[in-house]
Amino acid sequence: MKATAIRAGFLTSVQDLGRTGFREFGVSLGGALDTHALRVANLLAGNDESAAGLEVTFGGLRLRFPDDRIVVWCGGDFSARISSTYLAAGHPALVRGGEEFSIESPALGCRAWLAISGGINVPVVLSSRSADLRAGFGGVTGRPVRDGEEFPLDENPQRAKVLIDKLRREKIAGWKPPHDWSNTARREPVLRFIRGVDWNRFNDGTTQRFTADAFIASPDSDRMGIRLDGPRLERSEDVDLLSEAVSPGTVQVPPSGKPILLLNDCQTIGGYPKIAHVIRVDFPIAAQLSPGDRIRFSEVSIADAHALLLERERNLERFRRGLESHFK
Repeated sequence: MKATAIRAGFLTSVQDLGRTGFREFGVSLGGALDTHALRVANLLAGNDESAAGLEVTFGGLRLRFPDDRIVVWCGGDFSARISSTYLAAGHPALVRGGEEFSIESPALGCRAWLAISGGINVPVVLSSRSADLRAGFGGVTGRPVRDGEEFPLDENPQRAKVLIDKLRREKIAGWKPPHDWSNTARREPVLRFIRGVDWNRFNDGTTQRFTADAFIASPDSDRMGIRLDGPRLERSEDVDLLSEAVSPGTVQVPPSGKPILLLNDCQTIGGYPKIAHVIRVDFPIAAQLSPGDRIRFSEVSIADAHALLLERERNLERFRRGLESHFK
């Protein structure tokens, strides 16, 4: 079975939870910029949480399905519809064969993650179905989805079939995950961070500005990283550094003094000083940053970062258990 992208939108790509285990060979992690949102959407659609879905940037997507499917989306403040029926974030919904699902431009945020029951069945490349748009592999031949394109769907899993039968009358489920999980965009968000290995290479005035002043997301941003305009961050000494490992969440400071927040498609090593590292539970907020958005940074301890991640994973496990009654 194949779904058809009647309109592909600004930038839509196939993404799963990423391509782990290959960074030593220079292969980026990739995957959904908000893996938590995709995991939640997949669970609600009756899928394994690692199933491939669509990452939709700035909307404009219209899909038609060949048979009955459960769809769930999470992310920014988008307007989504099944035919003419509005579909809020986080609610499982039945799309009948031949019906259209659409998601238009957002009022807040910039990305949404769409799970389709069965998942998108493109070939696995290096243990992932994710599209690496820079390297040109994975997903739909390593590029964004195009207008009129068809892409294969796996068969509805048993859990999804149960939910399809339950939703034949009302079509949209009345239950959903916590609001903060399904609607992740924030106005003037604060990103929490731990100090980077090069924090002490910056003088006290610079580190104070980093936490006290606001930064603006630049239009020159993509899945590799978000460039930030704002106060110039100056090093205490202008010395060359050896290239070292970097990862999503790292905040690098190039010679321009304008920091770059690295995202999932970032390189595996870098030579710019690393002033900070955004904690993992705030990646969903970073993934919603659009050009012109104002953000601030707030320091937390590594113990707090671990505790927040552990708390979210515990809550996700409780959420999994709570879903079981809906798939029986």
